[in-house]
Amino acid sequence: MIKPHGADSLKPLFVYDPEQHHALMQEAESLPSVMISSAAAGNAVMMGGGYFTPLTGFMNVADAMSCAENMRTTSGLFFPVPVVNLIENADAIRGAKRVALRDPNMEGNPVLAIQDVEAIEEFSPEQMETMTQKVYGTTDREHPGVDAFNSAGRICVSGPIQVLHFSYFQDDFPDTFRTAVEIRNEIAERGWNTVVAFQTRNPMHRAHEELCRMAMEQIGADGVVIHMLLGKLKPGDIPAPVRDAAIRKMAEIYFPPNSVMITGYGFDMLYAGPREAVLHALFRQNMGATHFIIGRDHAGVGDYYGPFDAQTIFDTEVPDDALEIEIFRADHTAYSKKLNRVVMMCDAPDHAKEDFVLLSGTKVREMLGRGEAPPQEFSRPEVAEILMDYYQQLNQK
Repeated sequence: MIKPHGADSLKPLFVYDPEQHHALMQEAESLPSVMISSAAAGNAVMMGGGYFTPLTGFMNVADAMSCAENMRTTSGLFFPVPVVNLIENADAIRGAKRVALRDPNMEGNPVLAIQDVEAIEEFSPEQMETMTQKVYGTTDREHPGVDAFNSAGRICVSGPIQVLHFSYFQDDFPDTFRTAVEIRNEIAERGWNTVVAFQTRNPMHRAHEELCRMAMEQIGADGVVIHMLLGKLKPGDIPAPVRDAAIRKMAEIYFPPNSVMITGYGFDMLYAGPREAVLHALFRQNMGATHFIIGRDHAGVGDYYGPFDAQTIFDTEVPDDALEIEIFRADHTAYSKKLNRVVMMCDAPDHAKEDFVLLSGTKVREMLGRGEAPPQEFSRPEVAEILMDYYQQLNQK
């Protein structure tokens, strides 16, 4: 199986030993505590599950700036984005050697992790601007990722963490949320060697389904891991339970047995386009995938990135030896009326726009809201039914 990034084995930071876990929970009650941002909570969950291997905790200012500017820590470890615990006020934890990190996303704000405090530093406004520009390619506060990053505070609490909870993800999505450890184990149990991963924050229509099938056929994969994002999205995105139901129905009916794993992970979307695509590839290598599909405008939002920037960054900025996972590059995929099948547009140079079944997201939402199923060439009827129920309930509120 493919090796994790920067290590011979995964390094999950969740404390699985029951006695140690209990002792740490008791210790947390006596520690100074701080409410962390939703993004930092998602990062802690990802470190807990092994997705951020080989990191041992939150970065300091020097490592964060180095990752933003060079995609490497000061020690030379390749990492495409800073992983930081930013807070607005550190008064409650000044001088503390260990602190309890509280979860902003759960009622009662339970302790999510305990952090050894190696440093409490402050990013300057200029450093925040540099990080924002390097990671997001813009400093525009209308960009949802830029706004979230710059709303958390400028005080950086760095040091290793011990994760005690997987936030709401394990409770709310028990059938879908999986750690990188669990996915690796299941890949091994299924006897898969060549594994393609597909990232989604949306339901899967025919084009997405066929893209997974194309990738599997072209690389000779044993299976595909559909890996959906369960964390916070931007307003208007379809909630995770609805996506989950739609994707499961599609896989159950239209894929052969033992060819699809449907899983999810707890992380707040950055919408950072190219940089986030590299981070997503790193996640998938750590969970055991050998190939990762990156399509048009991967992890993008609005018009901030070019349609294929998330692919070309692997040629222009990612060193050849940085990651072992291979990228499957996909173009926009749609149903061809000429060929009566789904194709990548780049593979159909003789087609005009009207030769494809193309519907905008707005058009699809309007149709679903009226209880009108999109054409079967665009969306499977069973998937459309689940989405129609959701949009009609939304319209009744």
